Amino acid sequence: MSLRKLFDDEFDLKKAKECLDVYSKCTGVESSIIDSTGEVIYRASCNNEGGFCANVHQMLCNPDICRDSHLYGSYQAERFGGKYIFFCPMGFTHWVSPLHSDSITRCSLMGGPVLMVDPNEFLIDEIIERNIKDKSVLSELKEHLKDIPVVKPDKVTSLSDLLYIVAEHASDSVSLKYKEATDYNRQQSDISQYIHDIKNMSGDRRPVESYPIEKEKDLLKHISIGDKKSAQKILNEILGHIFFSSGMDFEVIKSRTLELVVLLSRAALEGGADNEEVFGLNCHYINQIFSFKTVEEISFWLSKILTRFTDCVFNLANVKHADIIYKAIEYINKNYMSKITLEDVASYVHLSPPYFSKLFKDETRKNFNVYLNNVRIEMGKKLLLDESIPLVDVSILIGFEDQSYFSRVFKKITGVTPGKFRKSRGQVI
Repeated sequence: MSLRKLFDDEFDLKKAKECLDVYSKCTGVESSIIDSTGEVIYRASCNNEGGFCANVHQMLCNPDICRDSHLYGSYQAERFGGKYIFFCPMGFTHWVSPLHSDSITRCSLMGGPVLMVDPNEFLIDEIIERNIKDKSVLSELKEHLKDIPVVKPDKVTSLSDLLYIVAEHASDSVSLKYKEATDYNRQQSDISQYIHDIKNMSGDRRPVESYPIEKEKDLLKHISIGDKKSAQKILNEILGHIFFSSGMDFEVIKSRTLELVVLLSRAALEGGADNEEVFGLNCHYINQIFSFKTVEEISFWLSKILTRFTDCVFNLANVKHADIIYKAIEYINKNYMSKITLEDVASYVHLSPPYFSKLFKDETRKNFNVYLNNVRIEMGKKLLLDESIPLVDVSILIGFEDQSYFSRVFKKITGVTPGKFRKSRGQVI
């Protein structure tokens, strides 16, 4: 059974499409429906034929980065109460809200792309170029940026709030249990086969006493190296053992499953996943388990957790970094006129200063202070063209407390002093 057929059978996709079409027409922004893997399964009608993202997708060095970006946003929305605003690796702003039933996410609605500031001031050329495989299309891509609406941050927040309301309304139509048929049936078959093997080894139907602790260690190892296939196989064997040894006592199975959730989260942490992200998902998942009525639901739900925790370690790392960098740049653009430090920005994006410093330089190819000074000098150029503003005030307005330091930095970046720049009206060679 195809994933699209699954949604048609078990999810009112028609209603979700209709809701999203209305949302897109009323707001004037692109929007889409993404499935549980991050793939776009529907794009709402919008003014641009095909939409910016659809047209640019094939230009990317790694087209999967879009899917991973969608998945990252969807996971974060689960952590943060049903809505999340994020930056994709290309620097565009999106927002996402899950569609759910019985506490299970079926798919998600996503709005965007938009820009929250002028693209010439915000987008980092190095990051764009890193994601485009054919450098000859860079000028074409930057021309396409004119089609992306610029939306103020407070309006983006309102658009996100509205999409959340639309998602809640569309979620009312979800009625049947969530099973991605092929994966679900394969897992149940694997578990049944393992239980059969246990029975053959034990020679009777008495519960097996020894818990397969070595399999837990193997599970941790395979999650920590990102081997989903092997990790899933081992998880199925552990579940088979739990089901058999518990005599199918549902309450016992739920308790043991909670232990496995903790185990999976620990493996993700050991693999390098973010503490807050893992713990946030952990709390979300633990609250879900009380809505399940069958062991089949629990086992399939646990396999989805395994996938998500593994994604937190590997598949979404680059997307997360891009989101952090663009959030940092947004903060700099809003606060460059104040006395901001690397520590301030690191705190804003919830990273330690040393780690943020390294990440910022790796992604932008500039250290934090160089980037901050470049932003300040670019804004200073505009102010210098207004001769009614004294030079000393220009330096203060762009965040330099010392005019002489401003002059030194300005000359280092532009090759001329602020005074000469003003005198030439910016026409410097």
